[in-house]
Amino acid sequence: MKELTVRENDAGQRLDRFVAKAVPLLPDSLLQKYIRLKRIKLGGKGARRDVRLQAGDTVQLYINDEFFEKPREDNAWLKVGTPRLTIVYEDENLLLLDKKPGVLCHSAGVWDYNTLIANVQAYLAQKGEWRPREENAFAPALCNRIDRNTGGIVIAAKNAEALRILNDKIRDREIEKFYLCAVQGRPKPPAGRLENYLFKDAKKNQVFVREKPEPGARTAVTEYRTLKTVGALSLVECRLLTGRTHQIRVQMAHAGWPLLGDGKYGSERFNRDFGEKGQALYSYRLRFDFPTDAGILEYLRGREFRVEKVEFAEKYFGVKELGL
Repeated sequence: MKELTVRENDAGQRLDRFVAKAVPLLPDSLLQKYIRLKRIKLGGKGARRDVRLQAGDTVQLYINDEFFEKPREDNAWLKVGTPRLTIVYEDENLLLLDKKPGVLCHSAGVWDYNTLIANVQAYLAQKGEWRPREENAFAPALCNRIDRNTGGIVIAAKNAEALRILNDKIRDREIEKFYLCAVQGRPKPPAGRLENYLFKDAKKNQVFVREKPEPGARTAVTEYRTLKTVGALSLVECRLLTGRTHQIRVQMAHAGWPLLGDGKYGSERFNRDFGEKGQALYSYRLRFDFPTDAGILEYLRGREFRVEKVEFAEKYFGVKELGL
């Protein structure tokens, strides 16, 4: 039990709001539950959540010690009362998650409990599949990342062996990733291969195409095929043969077919006409090729997974089923 004394600056606040600020890791749903169960007391007695505090009041908190830790990225999962995940596939070793545009995979340098990894860890902790107090080093982790405004399949490993294998397979290009994108215009030819060199300006967080090798520029290869054209837009599938920052976005723009909604590499005027502010790009399909031994994940060899829906594909092209 921990006891807090209400100071002059905190007087006048509601009980629940005072506790929420004093114990930022405590999920809102759990806070309200603990007030109802009288695990949060005012002056040693149960109290309503909306009671106003006075200077000198004492608040008793019968709450687990971990909620009193300083908020950090690695304990952000504690704040997640109800995990929000769209699960494509799950087994004892991994999760395949459909990350929605706007969601961060990890925090961007600031403590944030709304990230995908925080929700994954909360989900597994609440299921009892991950017991952080019993682990010395391991925590469930994401094996790949997707930009905030891009959606698609993200792999999460539930144990250290799966994490090691998946990281190796991703590094060795034994997992195929396919993206859908909506682009401006009609690609010519309708199917092909984009191959050049990409240079990343870290200060600007922007990537530039180079046609010839130069220091700092890395080879980038993308295969594409046009699936459908409606008016000024085309629906294109891209297969990554390399995995460079902003690869599809910058290569398609350089080829003359910028992504709809892409504020960094696309057309501001074109995006404004459609009312789109985030790039129309989705990692919609994933295949475990595994040409080499996969250890405990051998059962995944040759299996393929897809998300159920890509909003821009349905909105602009009428594509409701993704069996393309």
